Amino acid sequence: MTTIRPAAPVPSARTPRLPAPLLPPSASTPEELLAAADRLLGTATASTTGVWPRAVALLLRHALEEALRRYWHARTPQLARCSPHAQSLCLESYADPETARRWSTTWAGLSRACHYHGYELAPTHAELCAWRDDVDRVIGALAPWTR
Repeated sequence: MTTIRPAAPVPSARTPRLPAPLLPPSASTPEELLAAADRLLGTATASTTGVWPRAVALLLRHALEEALRRYWHARTPQLARCSPHAQSLCLESYADPETARRWSTTWAGLSRACHYHGYELAPTHAELCAWRDDVDRVIGALAPWTR
């Protein structure tokens, strides 16, 4: 009679996921990102022709996301690890509805502006200035919780 030995367990090919740090040391503040967008808005040159509108949109969107991430880190750290979409859905329950609405509509507009489409023009200077003002308002509304 032959004895069948159980197979040795196969080690998992996956490496265990470690939780991401909540605030990486090199993270820019929302205010720094907003200032960088302002510099680019005010000093578009020939070398930045064609790319500055989307670069400004990226900086503004990143400032918006960073402000929200810092808000959740200070208010409810578990939500700081969620996606920006999940964080924005929860924002209305914690902050005022106007801030939540402004965050969502501004983020959606900036996200659309960040991507190149062959059939769509880059955002105009006026659109970027309006988004910049909205980002500034959201950062101001969320800032008291992050200090």
